Amino acid sequence: MTTAQPGGTGEYMSVAEARAYLGVSRPKMAQLIKDGVLAAEVDPLNKRYKWIPRAQVEALKAQEKKTAA
Repeated sequence: MTTAQPGGTGEYMSVAEARAYLGVSRPKMAQLIKDGVLAAEVDPLNKRYKWIPRAQVEALKAQEKKTAA
């Protein structure tokens, strides 16, 4: 499930959507953002929400699959 966010293009996922897609916990997601693995952008209309570029989430998932194989 992808949310059409900044620009309405659907290129971003909410943090919750990205967590579900990657199958990671809240602390793990926070660490990925803090470490710069994923770049979270603050929603300009509501500072409580952050958006992550879908391409980054999908790339991390693909990298995870390669490592597991």
